[in-house]
Amino acid sequence: QVQVVESGGGLVQPGGSLRLSCAASGIIFSISTMGWYRQAPGKERELVALIVSDDSTNYADSVKGRFTISRDNAKNTVYLQMNSLKFEDTAVYYCRGAWKYWGQGTQVTVSS
Repeated sequence: QVQVVESGGGLVQPGGSLRLSCAASGIIFSISTMGWYRQAPGKERELVALIVSDDSTNYADSVKGRFTISRDNAKNTVYLQMNSLKFEDTAVYYCRGAWKYWGQGTQVTVSS
């Protein structure tokens, strides 16, 4: 049974930082592409960042230079370090494993 579980969301002020974690089980994590997506109220879900098995990464233009995706294969976990957060980063953040399996999401709210 595949499980994808996000954690680390919360309330942060503009300019602040958060680190999201996503633990996956039931997949061969080390060879799986892992991704972070987000969905703001009234908007479609969008890709934020991807990391492939060889650690190559891809980012949405809106987060380049501010967010960093990384993975720890020993822990079957992918991370999203978010710095210089903006109001428009407010969304539910979802982790997706192996192009197929979604987590339940974690809320990130950027507010003063």
